[in-house]
Amino acid sequence: MKILIALLTVVILGSCATKVPYTTKIRSEFELTPEKLKKVQFYTSEIIILERSDKETKVATTGQSGELVTSERSTSERIVIPANRPCVFEQMEDDGTVQIRFEMGDGRVLRFAERQNISNGRFYLVAQWVNGKGELDYGGSVYFAVRQSASAYLMVKLKNWKKNQRKDRVVKGMKI
Repeated sequence: MKILIALLTVVILGSCATKVPYTTKIRSEFELTPEKLKKVQFYTSEIIILERSDKETKVATTGQSGELVTSERSTSERIVIPANRPCVFEQMEDDGTVQIRFEMGDGRVLRFAERQNISNGRFYLVAQWVNGKGELDYGGSVYFAVRQSASAYLMVKLKNWKKNQRKDRVVKGMKI
C-alpha cells in the first residue's frame, strides 16, 4: 500500500489601513515628490476653526437737534474644518511647507509645516500665534485660528500589506 505525500500551500493576504501623521520620514521613505503628493489623500488630525469679524463704527450728528448718533455694524464669519476631513495637496513651498486645499476657490488653502521646537516631524497648521490665536490668510481675507487649532496636523492613510506563505508537508516516515 502506498502512502501519499500531501502538499499543502496556504497564502494569507491581509491589509490594514490606519491613519498616521504625515512626516518628513514618510515623505522621504515613499519618495513623495510634489507630483506624487497630488495623488495622496490627506486628513486633518483635529478640528480647525477660523474666525474673522469686521466692526465698523460711525459717528454722525443729526440735523436739527444736534444729538450725536453712533451707528455700529459688525459682521462675523466662521469656517469649521472638522477632524479627519479629507483634503488634497496643492503645492510645496521652497522651505518644505505644504499648501493643502479643503475647498475650491482662490487662496483657499491652509499651510502646514514642521515646527522647529518639536522634533516629531509632523506638519502642523501654520499661523502667527499670539495669545492663543493664530493669524493667517485664507481666501484673500485675514482669519484667526482658535487655540485648539494649533495642535492640528496632517495625516495620511498607511496600508500595510502582508503576505504569508506556509507549506505543510506530511511525510510517510521510514522503516528498516
